[in-house]
Amino acid sequence: MSEDAQRIGSRLNTLLSEAGLGPLPAELCDQFAAYYSLLIRWNARVSLTAIGDEDGILRRHFVESIACARALPAEVGTVLDFGSGAGFPGIPIALCRPEISVTLAESQGKKAAFLQEAVRVVGIPAKVYAGRAETLGQQFDCVTMRAVDRMPQAVRAAAKLVRPGGWLAPMTTVDEREKLRAAAGAEFDWTETVALPGGESRVLALAQRKVSLPV
Repeated sequence: MSEDAQRIGSRLNTLLSEAGLGPLPAELCDQFAAYYSLLIRWNARVSLTAIGDEDGILRRHFVESIACARALPAEVGTVLDFGSGAGFPGIPIALCRPEISVTLAESQGKKAAFLQEAVRVVGIPAKVYAGRAETLGQQFDCVTMRAVDRMPQAVRAAAKLVRPGGWLAPMTTVDEREKLRAAAGAEFDWTETVALPGGESRVLALAQRKVSLPV
């Protein structure tokens, strides 16, 4: 492992500790360091994230996504990352929760190409769907999203991709959560939000889709 990779892994674990989260094992640190290195290289020519500094990427993207991964309900077996972009939170979920089958849906071609390369370089079995998530034609145990355009409309579309009994898990802010609840509709029961370490009142909002009972 290079000195840079060691430094990134050590810094990530420091930030996790500061956020009150447990550290990552060495192998996971290596994978996150490889992800970080690839993100920096691609971001120089493809606009993947507006946050370009090391500390910002680790703190805002990595630590927040790791917190999300750890907070997802234990029974979740399949996750759709709706509008995955640079892979947050889908790739960290695949890394931290290897028992979960992750699909990364991204309609922008260059971002989807990055996700394909990230999956290969990091060494995870996640699937990349290079198209609009709404056209997948299947449902998942959990659908998550973070920093997508027109979040209420996205939540409305994502809600249809959650299986009965499954979970909708948007990463949002305290001020926005009521709009997202309204967008999801009456089929969802919302639990207490999970505070995220990204600042600005960031939260993971969890809602379970009701199971229709036979008449």
